[in-house]
Amino acid sequence: MLCANNLVKTFIRNEKKHKKTSFNAVDDISINVNKGEIVGVLVPYGAGKTTLLRMLSCMMEPTSGEISFNINGEKIVDVKDIKRKIGYLSGNTKLYGRLSSRELLTIMGNIFGMEEDVINQRIEEICKVLNMESFIDNRIEKLSTGQTQRASIARCIVHDPDLYIFDEPTLGLDIISSSAIIEFMKRERDKGKSVLYSTHYMEEAEYLCDRIVLINGGKIISQGTIEELKKATNGKNLRDIFSSLIMEEGVSNE
Repeated sequence: MLCANNLVKTFIRNEKKHKKTSFNAVDDISINVNKGEIVGVLVPYGAGKTTLLRMLSCMMEPTSGEISFNINGEKIVDVKDIKRKIGYLSGNTKLYGRLSSRELLTIMGNIFGMEEDVINQRIEEICKVLNMESFIDNRIEKLSTGQTQRASIARCIVHDPDLYIFDEPTLGLDIISSSAIIEFMKRERDKGKSVLYSTHYMEEAEYLCDRIVLINGGKIISQGTIEELKKATNGKNLRDIFSSLIMEEGVSNE
């Protein structure tokens, strides 16, 4: 589904006395997501996560490396076509508050070139799976944090993508909203969809993800299934595994 090889993203930053230096926010990362799989990405804050996800979603070009997409046996090369196959939820997306969720989803459906009856059918499906029936026609500016996040996720999935790239989808949400999102991800995986899932909630990642990729300082420091990571580190759970590996590597401040 998604295969990225040797990704590097270099930035220039200003230091004291107007000195400029270069650094790699993402440094030689290779990652793949298979059909019907949820891959968790665990990264300390400021260690390259956002840059990586933006490159994988075709929102940012890598300095070097290659990203390829293969949907149902067909290699997709045109960026516009790739974006139509991806549902990307960033960590800082803002929604226009005066719209209702229904209006937002209708606009997004039009952007993706969907027929009106298909858009309406898809909105009804999303309302049910994300439990949005009670607020679908309310202005977004009037919604709670959890409701707003569900509206944001809904706009990413209205076109029924094959690959989801989600950055902290349950951050700061209540249990009901978090559960709706997590269970939706599981159902999509069972339907053969692929998910790249970034979170700082260790228990959530351990419950949801088929494989885990641990990144620090823009580099992959370990990856595998939960059982493989436990065996390699003698950790009892993902929180122990993550903490021990990060302590060994040292937390990046990049």
